[in-house]
Amino acid sequence: MLPTRTYSLAFLLLLISCTSPQTNELDTARLIEDLKYLSSDKLEGRLTGTEGNRLAREFLIDRFKEEGAGEFQGSYTHEFMFPVSEEEEALGINVIGQLEGKSDSVILITAHFDHLGIRDGETYNGADDNASGTAALLALIDYFKNVETKHTLVFAALDKEEGGLRGARALAEDSVFLQKVKLNVNMDMISQNSENEIYAAGTYHYPYLKPILEGVETGDVNLLFGHDSPDLGYNDWTFASDHGPFHAKGIPFIYFGVEDHEHYHKASDEFETIPQEFYKKTTRLITKSIVALDNAL
Repeated sequence: MLPTRTYSLAFLLLLISCTSPQTNELDTARLIEDLKYLSSDKLEGRLTGTEGNRLAREFLIDRFKEEGAGEFQGSYTHEFMFPVSEEEEALGINVIGQLEGKSDSVILITAHFDHLGIRDGETYNGADDNASGTAALLALIDYFKNVETKHTLVFAALDKEEGGLRGARALAEDSVFLQKVKLNVNMDMISQNSENEIYAAGTYHYPYLKPILEGVETGDVNLLFGHDSPDLGYNDWTFASDHGPFHAKGIPFIYFGVEDHEHYHKASDEFETIPQEFYKKTTRLITKSIVALDNAL
C-alpha cells in the first residue's frame, strides 16, 4: 500500500486526468492529402456514371471505414435513379456513413463528390467544387469519432449534385430518416477565396442558428452571413446546392461556401490553385461550428 501522502497525490492526478477537457486535433495533413487525391487526374473529374466517379466512390467507402464511420441503413452506398432523357434513366450512388450520438436525432453533414468530368479534352477536376467539401467530410469523421455528441452525425458524400442535386433529392425522399434530421450542414466550395471569407447561408430562414454561429471562434477567417434571401435573385443560394432539397422538406440548414471565383466550373479548378492554409482554417471553423450546433440544439 502507498503511504497516505503519496496515495492522495496519485488520486488527485487521476482525478485531474479524468476531468480535464480532452483535446482533439483536426488532421489537416490528411485533409490536404485527401483533397489532392480527390482532385487528381486519375479520377477524371468524377462525373456521375464514369470510371473516375466509381474510383472516387470506392475511395470514400474505404476512408469511411478507415475513420470508423458505421454503415447507414445497412450499407455505405445509397443508390438512386435519375432521368437523362424522356426515355432513359441513369444510376447515381451516394456514399453515407454515421457516428452514433447520445440520441438518434440527426445532424446531417453533406458534401457532393461529383464534378463535371472531361469536356473537349480538358479534365475538370473540381478541387474547390467540391473535392474541398468532400475531403473536409472525411476530416470531420476523423475528428468526431473521438467526440461524444448529443446528436447522431450522418455524413453523406452525395452524387450528381451537378445537374439537378439528384443525390440530395433522393436522400430527402427517405421520409423515415428525414423525421430524425434536426439540421443539415452542407459544404460546397470551402477552399478558394482571396478575401479570407466564407459564408454561412441559411440564417435568414432559420434566424435562431445565427447567434450560435456568431459565438464560434473563427480565428482570422471572416465568417459572413447572407446569400439566403429571395430579394437577391441569382445570389440567393437557398436552393443552389444540396441543402436545397432538405430545406424544401422543412429541414433547417447551414450552407458553408465561398463566393464564385475565377476557377469556378473551369478546368483551372485544380489542387495547385488551392490556398491550403485558408482551407485548413475554414475546415477548422466548420468543425467548431458543428460542435457548437450539436451542443446548442
